[in-house]
Amino acid sequence: MTETASIAQGFAHCQKPERYIQQLVSHWGHKYATSYDEGDGMGVFPFSDTETAVMTAREGGIAITLTTGDDERNVHMRGVIERHIDRFAFREAPLTYEWNEPEDPGQ
Repeated sequence: MTETASIAQGFAHCQKPERYIQQLVSHWGHKYATSYDEGDGMGVFPFSDTETAVMTAREGGIAITLTTGDDERNVHMRGVIERHIDRFAFREAPLTYEWNEPEDPGQ
């Protein structure tokens, strides 16, 4: 039996993407083996063996790649990520989020 990953690309429009990513790395770092690359402004969040989020600071916001084991969990984790980013971006929250699922990754 093969597992099919559910991958979504997202973007959170905000003014201080590096700051919010660093705060999330620190916050989730108490529970997960998070990492932050200052050169790329990239935070990595390995939630489990099958769930990972990568957030990268971009002009105008945070680019997010979310990988989960299935679509239902992916939608759930998007909400978790949005609520946490909004918590740290409270001065400009609620942020606007855009999510796009790629075509079939197996194709």
